[in-house]
Amino acid sequence: MTHYSLGPLLLSKHTVFDTSALSSFERCFRSLPNLPPKPQVTPMENEDPRNGESSRHHQVTKKPRLTQFITESEIQKEFAHHQSGIARINNGSFGSCPGSVLAAQRKWQLKFLQQPDDFYFNTLRKGILHSRTLVKDLINADDVDEVSLVDNATTAAAIVLQQIGRSFADGKFHENDSVLMLHCAYEAVKKSIQAYVTRAGGSVIEVQLPFPVTSDEEIIAEFRKGLQKGKSNGRKVRLAIIDHITSMPSVVTPVRELVKICREEGVDQVFVDAAHAMGSVRVDVKEIGADFYASNLHKWFFCPPSVAFLYCKRTSSSSYVHHPVVSHEYGNGLPIESAWIGTRDYSSQLVIPSALEFINRFEGGVDGIMKRNHEKVVEMGKMLAESWGTKLGASPEMCSSMIMVGLPSRLHVMSQDDALRLRSHLRSNYGVEVPIHYQASRDGEEGWKDNDGLVTAYARISHQVYNTCVDYYKLRNAINQLLDNPQIAQKLLAE
Repeated sequence: MTHYSLGPLLLSKHTVFDTSALSSFERCFRSLPNLPPKPQVTPMENEDPRNGESSRHHQVTKKPRLTQFITESEIQKEFAHHQSGIARINNGSFGSCPGSVLAAQRKWQLKFLQQPDDFYFNTLRKGILHSRTLVKDLINADDVDEVSLVDNATTAAAIVLQQIGRSFADGKFHENDSVLMLHCAYEAVKKSIQAYVTRAGGSVIEVQLPFPVTSDEEIIAEFRKGLQKGKSNGRKVRLAIIDHITSMPSVVTPVRELVKICREEGVDQVFVDAAHAMGSVRVDVKEIGADFYASNLHKWFFCPPSVAFLYCKRTSSSSYVHHPVVSHEYGNGLPIESAWIGTRDYSSQLVIPSALEFINRFEGGVDGIMKRNHEKVVEMGKMLAESWGTKLGASPEMCSSMIMVGLPSRLHVMSQDDALRLRSHLRSNYGVEVPIHYQASRDGEEGWKDNDGLVTAYARISHQVYNTCVDYYKLRNAINQLLDNPQIAQKLLAE
């Protein structure tokens, strides 16, 4: 596997790019093989065969260095299956998968259907090990056995919270010891806390993330307040859940600093929910220092839905972590448990090498794509804010491939239902797909105002390699048309 460096690229708290390295795209290198090469391995004694050929010294075949890179027309061809005429500026929700990776997935699916038994005994585990090894190298983990492949970040959160819930139920933790999370944590994570932790006697501390936000210090100050609350009256914070990139509103948090604070304050375990991170920001799990780190690979890493990785730092307690779907591999370690949870389609886990091949067709590889997306989403966000007379919801250095743009107060978005109706109207009448965030005013906070009043709604725009400026112009023009026809906006939000 060959990586292409763009020079300085930092992301433990936010991305800093060397803007000198990305040139215009050249002609594409000829198509690379869709099926992954057979892994080259060094046999080890006492290795569990269910983990593939080797779980520790799996050598990845290196790819030749590309001298020609993918062109803009070839990028559009890779995503020609996207519905035409739609401004798809919501990559953050479901991601996107290029045609070459979809073709590789179909080959894996057919290979299984042709001879399932041979596939199960001789192909599946080796293929999943190969994918896990690539992820290990990409995130700088120490050992491939620290990396498990699961369906999505929601599954990863359930795995982590299930073992916390068991500790409460077994009496290892005291009643009212707490789990700490950001108030804007993903709703499925909140539901998992409810299902596994609160019903077993644990309490929940929500840290109010300031928004709009202009500095990491604002987030750190609120996080410290939450930790002190969790430790009040002799209680302990058993788990802190930190979003690397919050979903809605979208902000890159100073994750490494927050993990360090947790260590200083005696938090038992730290789980970083990084659903949007892989392919959007640099990930180095050793620098971040969390016990658990999970990220989807179908959002920003070009895999088909759905696949994610869960990193579990090797500790004495890691053996207590299990997949919530119990199959006959239960008790053999989370990576092996996750590699077989019954008969199902595992192709999304097997095409990670193909996704990486697609990524490396770009100059700079994943670093180049991150740089491109970050710069373009900031540029388009500033263009929209200038057109609407509003501001960005966070400073550009606190954004990755998504950014929050204030919507004009004259739209009168006064609830989350209003935000959903506006989103549906943009989809149905303008062919624009973009999430709308309602920002309720808090006690004692004035919020941001434009020339006409309080800004209560933000559009979360994404940029992925297939996006063009036209997508964002469609959103700009749609909002401006609504402002020019206030009767339509009033009728829409009064429904």
